[in-house]
Amino acid sequence: MAKTEDFQDKWALVTGASAGIGVALARELAAHGAKLILTARRKDRLESLAAELTARGTEVRIVVADLSDPDAPQQIYDATEGAGIHVDILVNNAGLGQYGEFYASPIDQEINQIQINCEAMVRISRFFVHRMVRRRRGWVLILASTASFQPVPYLTTYAATKAFDRFFALGLAAEVARFGVKVTALCPGPTESEFFEVARSGDFLGGKKQPAAEVARLGVEALARGQRTIVPYFGGWFTALLVRFLPDTLITTMIEKKARPKHDPA
Repeated sequence: MAKTEDFQDKWALVTGASAGIGVALARELAAHGAKLILTARRKDRLESLAAELTARGTEVRIVVADLSDPDAPQQIYDATEGAGIHVDILVNNAGLGQYGEFYASPIDQEINQIQINCEAMVRISRFFVHRMVRRRRGWVLILASTASFQPVPYLTTYAATKAFDRFFALGLAAEVARFGVKVTALCPGPTESEFFEVARSGDFLGGKKQPAAEVARLGVEALARGQRTIVPYFGGWFTALLVRFLPDTLITTMIEKKARPKHDPA
């Protein structure tokens, strides 16, 4: 059975590595002996994390890139595989959300979610999985969400992109398993991170949030096992199971009442 020791001395590329789950995943992989390539928009944060991991003995490189730019996946590839660095572990963590009424939100914010959560993820996967298949070895972790199991009013676009991510991961996992490449969809729920500030979703997603370090630990362990989907907490797992037996109209009606913004958009 594969273990996290398999990650020893392998290069791992982590997107969205400047905050939240991305930082936690980088730390977790480093703890298992992986070498890290960190990419995100914020150079200062990447440098801070790189300094922390380097001080612990991890070899680290950074690539500053904004995945809302269609050229960013090529830029990341050119700086890694294109420069002779074999990436054996790909962590598609970068993601964006936006809470609120779809009809009232800026369209650019909605489209950016699709570009980053879906388009950029597919482009990066296409670049690196091709090489993994040729080498007959590799691991791909794709950040989905418990939001991927049902529609979520007021996170309408976000939930749809995460459903895309989860289904993409499952389909890809079946395609590349015979080449020794493992693909896992990590589906966290509310997690301690900046996501909720950026998405402005605190209005209905208050309460206790799972530590990012715990999400990362469970996600990396699942990736090493080749587990194709991991929901890293019981409540999320139970909800994902329950919604299979409930009609979408009932689910969305219940969520809409709970999630409705507490202001009059007019």
